[in-house]
Amino acid sequence: MALSSPAASEVPADAAIEVAGGAASDDDQANAADIIVTGRIAFRNRTEDPNPVLSYDLEYFQRFEPVSVGEMLKRVPGVTFTSDVLEYDGVQMRGLPPGFTQVLINGRRAPGGEADRSFFVDRIPAELVERIEIVRAPRADQPSEGMAGTLNIVTKESASFEGGFAKAGALINQDGGVRPSGAIAYATTIGETSIWGALNYQGRRNPKKKVSDRFGDAVGRDADETDPEFDNRELQADTRDGTDISGNAEISTRIGAGRLRIAGLFVDTDRDEDETSLEYEGEDLELDGVEIQRERISQQTYALTADAAIPVGGGELGLAAGWSAFRDQTLTEVDEGDTLEEAELDEREFLDIKDDEYSATVSYTLKRDRFSAKAGIDFLDKQRDGSNIIDGEDPAAGAIFEISEKRYDPYLRLTFEPSERLSVDLGVRYEVTRRDVVSNSEEGTGTFGEASYDDETLNPSFHARFAPTKADQFRLSVARTVRRPNYDLISPYRQEESPADEDETVGNPLLKNERAWGVDVGYERRLGGKGIVGINFFYRDIKDLIELVTTGEDPLNGEPGNVYQPRNIGDGQTWGFEIDLSAPLTSLGMPDTGVFANYTYLDSKTRDPFTGENRRFNNQPHHVYNIGFIQTVRSMDASFGASLSGRSRALESNFDETVDLRYGQDLEAFVEKRFGRHIVLRLSAQNLLNRSKREIFRKFDGDSLEEVLDARANGDIDEYERERERSGRLFQVTLRAAF
Repeated sequence: MALSSPAASEVPADAAIEVAGGAASDDDQANAADIIVTGRIAFRNRTEDPNPVLSYDLEYFQRFEPVSVGEMLKRVPGVTFTSDVLEYDGVQMRGLPPGFTQVLINGRRAPGGEADRSFFVDRIPAELVERIEIVRAPRADQPSEGMAGTLNIVTKESASFEGGFAKAGALINQDGGVRPSGAIAYATTIGETSIWGALNYQGRRNPKKKVSDRFGDAVGRDADETDPEFDNRELQADTRDGTDISGNAEISTRIGAGRLRIAGLFVDTDRDEDETSLEYEGEDLELDGVEIQRERISQQTYALTADAAIPVGGGELGLAAGWSAFRDQTLTEVDEGDTLEEAELDEREFLDIKDDEYSATVSYTLKRDRFSAKAGIDFLDKQRDGSNIIDGEDPAAGAIFEISEKRYDPYLRLTFEPSERLSVDLGVRYEVTRRDVVSNSEEGTGTFGEASYDDETLNPSFHARFAPTKADQFRLSVARTVRRPNYDLISPYRQEESPADEDETVGNPLLKNERAWGVDVGYERRLGGKGIVGINFFYRDIKDLIELVTTGEDPLNGEPGNVYQPRNIGDGQTWGFEIDLSAPLTSLGMPDTGVFANYTYLDSKTRDPFTGENRRFNNQPHHVYNIGFIQTVRSMDASFGASLSGRSRALESNFDETVDLRYGQDLEAFVEKRFGRHIVLRLSAQNLLNRSKREIFRKFDGDSLEEVLDARANGDIDEYERERERSGRLFQVTLRAAF
């Protein structure tokens, strides 16, 4: 929606949302009814940022009624997931692993529970979102993380509109399961103060069925050609059932000629994951055993921010501070037995993660005609405490760690506009990291290891935007980005039976950040008054990739294996192009028809850390695409639409197995009826093609690294497995009312 605040293109991503433009004026605000109940079709925003940014307002997605940010991202260029069917958690921009994508909420890092520092975007309800920004390359006043790109989730704010809305709905699974949802929000302005508040309740359920067929020894790289002997079949029922309670609030007011804004956000997730596996053996498929897994997940995300813009000496002083946190308490229990009735508790595991980040920013911006300069410094103090304990064992046998990370990032950003057609943005960011790690260092000994690591990185950036006409604009960006190592890799914890049965792997607190130089070249053209088409080429040259190497030591367990440690010895490149279209068919005499399409081509090259062969990055597809339409029927005050998305196959190479991953196409649709200016009733559906996720596992056996690699080289497959997963169709009915 063209209702974002004047600072919409100035979200500096680490420390605070820039408020240099002040609050939106009354003319910028709209009544809630104009946003919630509308027959207008929303298209991708055209931004004038010097660096490449794609911006999508909530209305671009909302008619398909996405439950979470993850479901919203299915429709943007270059984004994919390797999750189970109807799960959209670890976002993969440009097909790279989730840890290569930086996720921000209102310009601030979103701490998550994953070891690779990624954030599961399915935990943020779509109801709280005002817009999604895809930052392909960062400016100097934005953090340099996000090699694949940065996702900035901007939540609703008081400056956007006046009034309120309420929502009531239900998710209906194909098997008849129903989960309710509801939301209420209100925004108003009192004098110089604007206020926003929202609460959201969302029930979720995803029942999945999996079938795994396993075959015995086979020789040859393609076990299908050898007709291996059938070994066993596993039938698995996996149901994920839970609720999300979330809310956000904001108050913004003027202080003299300046402005102060205070905002907060919380998301509370409780989820049960119940999985029952039945294994059948031989051609007669006789029951050979059962496994029942219960996972009880409790997660909380919090954010509290304050920022201010104060005119000082002909420029503007920016101040910001914030606290964000993530909590995760997960209990996993596994029962095993010959039958369901005989199954008994076999293992209990406790995961406890406490993650806090305190941030602050001080900046000063000076603008003179066609030149502006911004200097500032971002501070970050992060504390992450974690434990993963197996019940019944010495607590020292589990992974226990504390990670303390302090960051000081001064930056300078200069922007020139020699003419209305050309703007140039260049800058430099100097990132200083001080990291301390404490962890139990030896399995079962109760001893602890300590290590410190200091890193200083200079990250330049250059962006140019050339607009020869009002309809056309070209962009060129060159920027250096970084990726910090996984938490589990920097913890000096000694893990037995990894990567092979007789080996051990020890974490390395001295791992350096992975670094990349990136280039983006793009072109956009405005189509009529609302439409837009664009193409962007990208290239990333990544250095200091982290890989496992042998240390030359003998394992402490006395086995004749090797000791491994992650180190920075690799490199890789990834490249491709993205095309997207978002426009009404006005030129064809169909102004009430909007079409949306995007296509991304992806490729990469890196050296496999175990085989030494060149391959693509794990799980990176060659193609990702989405195509859809929305049709407004004015005579009925109604609309309908559909969207089809898909991706090509992807391969994953691990130490002792390879995985061939394929997904079916995903078709979603909606139909809505508006009643006056204040009420809309919408029916939406997901997974209408009942898509499947198919995986082929080729597993290699051996007691040491050498034996496993020898089996891989000779195509000696120990186990060949075909797995098929389906989840069923999902329907949603929603009633929205504006007031």
